[in-house]
Amino acid sequence: MRDGVNDRGTGLTGFRRYTWWAVPGTAACLLLLFVGAWVLDEDVEIWARGPAAAALAVEVAASVVLLSRRLALLPVADARPAGPPAGWLTAACAAGVVLAVFPLAVRDYGLWAVAPAMVVAIVATYLPPRRRRLLIVCAVVLALVPGGVVSLVEGDGELLYAALFPAGLVAFTVWVMLGPLWAWDTARRLNEARRLEAEVAVKDERLRFAADLHDIQGHHLQVIALKSELAARLVEVDPARAAAEMKEVRRLAADALSDTRAVVQGYRRTTLDDEIANATRVLAAAEIDARMTVEPATATTDLAESARHLLGLVMREATTNVLRHSRARHAEVDYRVAGGFARLRVSNDGADEHPAATNGTGLSALRERLRVVGGELTWDHGGARFVVEAALPANPATLAGPVHPAGPANPLDPAGPANSGNGAAR
Repeated sequence: MRDGVNDRGTGLTGFRRYTWWAVPGTAACLLLLFVGAWVLDEDVEIWARGPAAAALAVEVAASVVLLSRRLALLPVADARPAGPPAGWLTAACAAGVVLAVFPLAVRDYGLWAVAPAMVVAIVATYLPPRRRRLLIVCAVVLALVPGGVVSLVEGDGELLYAALFPAGLVAFTVWVMLGPLWAWDTARRLNEARRLEAEVAVKDERLRFAADLHDIQGHHLQVIALKSELAARLVEVDPARAAAEMKEVRRLAADALSDTRAVVQGYRRTTLDDEIANATRVLAAAEIDARMTVEPATATTDLAESARHLLGLVMREATTNVLRHSRARHAEVDYRVAGGFARLRVSNDGADEHPAATNGTGLSALRERLRVVGGELTWDHGGARFVVEAALPANPATLAGPVHPAGPANPLDPAGPANSGNGAAR
């Protein structure tokens, strides 16, 4: 039933398990419960029970395999999924015929349609919507015939029951099988769309940054190359002019470095508001159940820009830690202003037991920056849970000084986080 899709932390694991029990599990249980009880009934002739028992084993195995294979597929909307394995489908059809013929032979009108209805439901799961509806309608209509014919021939007075009950059983079985499968297909498509959206967002951001960097450095490097070529030509005939040109090259290189730093600073400049929203998207894309609590919702607007930026860096670093250094299924973010302080708390489960060593450029560096402006940053690794807590004075006057961006800590950064760990010193 596993299909290689990472559904950790999104609820798809539990939904996958439920769907398996609701589709292949239900099919097997229904066959064993109804047909199995008939096979074990001592009132049924032994000549019918023997072949039916063998066919029942084949039908159960084939149903579980075929439906499990179907669950592993990721169907595209309005397109036909990959076809079922021919061998198992043939076995299911043959066993279904056997399990229909023998109950009909003893005029058990309520049982003969169970196995054929299951085969119809299995085949329907592999068909596109239009052909699926056609198959179901034809199967329901045809289900009226066998029992009705036998009842008429035998003259047992059960014509209405013999004709209508199997048809209703086919419709009900198909509905029971297709309902959970439709929900599963929808969840899988949404999960795939979310994953692709996250990948596109990362690529778009990398392209935007690359374009900005290209625009800045391309001009400077072209001028530097021309000035250097000119200086090389002048060094023999006019050393003073060559020296002046090389000084200009040095100035241009310094400007290029300054402009590059400005681009990087603009790229990483952020606020807590943006990072909380970004964390929601990124954690969801990583299939982690994240709960965001912001009280009051407008509290960040009362803080200085530098304070919002610092808390945004903490939020970004904590999100990076969750993504890179844990196997988290759940995360919680709590932000509030209380006691004159803006307080941010980020916690997650699934923390690594032995986090990677750090060189002080992650949470340790952020702690020093918060202390400079009167704030505090702490973290605690207890068992499988990791908690990061930051506090900054809510008074904007306290944070009047400039705040410079920290090192790389954006989960969407092309270079990746500079250094972080989900442990005692990140």
